[in-house]
Amino acid sequence: MSELKHWRIERESDGLTWLTFDKAGASTNTLSADAMEELERALDLFEREPPRGLVIRSGKEAGFIAGADIEEFTQIASPEGARALVQRGWDLYNRLAAVNYPTLALIRGHCMGGGTELALACRYRVAVDEPGTRIALPEVMLGIVPGWGGMLRLPRLIGPPPALHIMLSGRALDARRARRLGFADECVPPRVMENAARMLVVSGRPRRALPLLQRLLGGPLKNFVVAQARRQVMQRARAEHYPAPYAILDMWAHHGGNALAVPADRPTSMDAIARSPTTKNLVRVFYLQERLKGFGKGGDFAPRHLHVVGAGIMGGDIAAWAVLRGLTVTLQDQDIERIAPAIRRAAEAFRKKLRDETQVRFALDRLIPDPSGSGARRADVVIEAIFENLEAKQQLLAGIEAVARPDAVLASNTSSLRLEDIATALKEPRRLIGIHFFNPVAKMPLVEVVEGRESDPDMLKKGLAFVRRIDKLALPVKSAPGFLVNAVLAPYMQEAMRCVDEGIAPEVVDEAALSFGMPLGPIELADTVGLDIAVAAGRQLASAGEPPRKLMALVEAGHLGRKTGRGFYTYNQGKPQKNKTGLPPEGLAERLMRPFLAAAQRCVDAGVVTDSDLCDAGVIFGTGFAPFRGGPMNYLREHPQAAAWRDG
Repeated sequence: MSELKHWRIERESDGLTWLTFDKAGASTNTLSADAMEELERALDLFEREPPRGLVIRSGKEAGFIAGADIEEFTQIASPEGARALVQRGWDLYNRLAAVNYPTLALIRGHCMGGGTELALACRYRVAVDEPGTRIALPEVMLGIVPGWGGMLRLPRLIGPPPALHIMLSGRALDARRARRLGFADECVPPRVMENAARMLVVSGRPRRALPLLQRLLGGPLKNFVVAQARRQVMQRARAEHYPAPYAILDMWAHHGGNALAVPADRPTSMDAIARSPTTKNLVRVFYLQERLKGFGKGGDFAPRHLHVVGAGIMGGDIAAWAVLRGLTVTLQDQDIERIAPAIRRAAEAFRKKLRDETQVRFALDRLIPDPSGSGARRADVVIEAIFENLEAKQQLLAGIEAVARPDAVLASNTSSLRLEDIATALKEPRRLIGIHFFNPVAKMPLVEVVEGRESDPDMLKKGLAFVRRIDKLALPVKSAPGFLVNAVLAPYMQEAMRCVDEGIAPEVVDEAALSFGMPLGPIELADTVGLDIAVAAGRQLASAGEPPRKLMALVEAGHLGRKTGRGFYTYNQGKPQKNKTGLPPEGLAERLMRPFLAAAQRCVDAGVVTDSDLCDAGVIFGTGFAPFRGGPMNYLREHPQAAAWRDG
C-alpha cells in the first residue's frame, strides 16, 4: 500500500509480513488520528490477503511507540470528544486482537501507553534486552486510564495483582521483568531479535495460560484484589485529588476493563475524568517535564568520567547514581576508611537495581576509591560534596582547579553557601557552577544547575548536559539563598513547626498539608530531610526569622529525625509512629501554604528562574508539590482568592 505515509508493509516470499511504524516527520512514534486510520487501512488489506504471520515493529531508533499523541489529546474540548478518542482505539485494537492470523509485537526501546496496548492486542510479544527497552501503561500519570484495551488484556495476560500495580503506578518494566511476568513471550538480544520474531510468530505456540490462583483472582476473588489495591492507592492518592486510579479499579472490577461502559454520571466515568481539572493539570506537568528534559540537548559534551569529592551520604549517592548511568566515577575522601561505607551502600543499591551479579561487578569496577584525588586530573566533571564550610570548599576547589583539565566542569553541591563566595578562591571564577542534588539522590528527579554571577555560559551548558546524561531533570537557576527548591521549602517547613510550637499536634499539621494535596506532610518531611538540615536551611534565608523552639530542642538533644530514630515523630523500622487525628482546623492548610506560595512568587520576581513555568516545574519535581494542582504559580493563577498570598 504505497499510499500509507506512516506505515510500511513488507511481505516475504513465505507470506510472513512486517508492518513497520515510522511516523512521518517525527523522531518518535505516536499514535495520532492519521496513524491510527492508516493502521485500520492496513488491517483492511490483511483481511483481504491474510499474511502467514504479522510482525509489528518500529522504524525509529528512539523506540517502539511512545503512546497516543498528547497534542491531540490536549485539543479535546468535551467529554464527547474524549469518548470518541477512546472508542477509536478500543474498536481498532479489538479488531487487531480478533484477526485469524498470528500477530507479534517486536518491542525495542520505549513502549508506552497506546503502544503497550497495541502490543497486548497481538498474540505474541518479543522484548529486546537492552537498557532502553521500557514497557509501561503510564496513563494514570496524566490523570487518564488505559482505555484502548489495557485494562482488559493485561490482567488476563499476567494476572490481576501485577497488572493493577503496573496500571496504578505507571511504572515501567524492563525487558527481562516483562518476560518474567509473562508480558513478553521472549526476551532476546538485539542481534537475534528479527529471527526470534520470525520464528515465534509462525510457531503456533499456544497462548500463555495463567496459573489457577491468578485466574481465581480475576474471577471469584476479584473483590478481594480490588480492596487490596484500593487500600494501597489510598495511601498515596486521594480520590478527590486523583480520580484516575480509582476509575481504573472500577472499570476493571465492574465493566470488564471497558472505559466506555461506565455510566456518564459516575465519578469514575470517562466523562468525569475528561472534565476533571486534575487531568488538565497533569498533562501540564507532562509538558513541564518535557521542557526540563530539553535542557542539555544539542551540545557535543558527552561526559564519561565524574570525580566526586566527599564520600558522605550525598557524595556517595551521587557517585553510585552516576555509575548506574554508565559513567566511570572516582570517589575521593580523606582516607579509604571514609570511602568504604559509600562503596558498601553502592553495592547494595546495584544489587537491588541490576539483579545480576555480573552486572553488579561491572558497576563496582566503575566506582573507584580515590583517597589521593588523582581522578580529578582526568575527569570531565568534578563535583565537591563536602560539609557546608566556606573555607573548606574554597581550599578544596582551589586545589582541584590547579590540577583539573582546563575544559572540565568544576561544580559545588552546596545548598546554603553563595557560589560567588566560593568562587573567590579560584583563579578563574567563571569555571565554577552549582550542581545541586537532593536527598535521597536515587528518588529525587530534579537537580538544580546554578549560575553564579561570573559563571561561564559554556560551563553551564556542560552542567546541564551532564545532568541530562545521568537521567535527571535539570533546572537552571540563578545563585540566590536557597536557589529555588530550598527557598520555597524552608519558610513552609518553618511555619509548620511554629504551628507545633503553638500546641498543634504534628499529625494535625501534616494532615492539613495532605488535604491540600502534598505527598508528605511538612513535619514528616523535616524529619526525613534531617532536623539539622532543616535548621541550616532556615538560617540561610533571612526571612525565616527565629528558628522554632521545638526544632531547636530536638536538635540540641541529638534527635535529628528518621536517621536517628526520633525527631518530631518516633520511628520504628523507618516508619513514623503517628497518633490518629480528626480533620485539621479550618484555615490551617491555607496558613501552611501561604509562605510556600509567597516564596515561589518571590523567586519568579527575583529571576531565580526565568519564568513561572520553570518555577512550577522545579517546585513540583523538587518538592513534590501537589502535581494535580499544576504547580504553585499555576495554582495562584487558577485561584484568584489566593492572590493576596503572593506577599506572604
